[in-house]
Amino acid sequence: MYRILILCTGNSCRSQMAEGILKSLDPQLEVYSAGTRPAEQVHPLAIQVMREIGIDLSTARPKSVSEFLSMNFDYVITVCDDARETCPVFPGQVGQRLHFGFEDPARATGTSGEILSTFRRIRDQIRKTFTEFYFTRLRPSTSSNI
Repeated sequence: MYRILILCTGNSCRSQMAEGILKSLDPQLEVYSAGTRPAEQVHPLAIQVMREIGIDLSTARPKSVSEFLSMNFDYVITVCDDARETCPVFPGQVGQRLHFGFEDPARATGTSGEILSTFRRIRDQIRKTFTEFYFTRLRPSTSSNI
């Protein structure tokens, strides 16, 4: 089975969503997420929008990348926004390094409805990208239902 680490800066939104989505696709995957500067908690709107698609992040916690330095991974995937962030680097043993850039929904501005809409849009982008990753890289013989 594959061991996957998903990295971003705060580990409060994007990487948590991606971890939840991959685990929902295949509970046998060993999936972790972490950040270089972990937030105090998973963003409440990330928990809310993931609950809307049947994924529970209510017990998740932001973790530091340092917790995983002694582990080997088949994939390390960064999910930071190239335009506004420096993507973290994982110095441990890695089979393949990938980057899927997503806007940080925690930086969304506007009304509460507009911010919630941004979280949903980013969630849907992450869901599409990681579902495609799963079916093309991890389970290429299985047909995708994206």
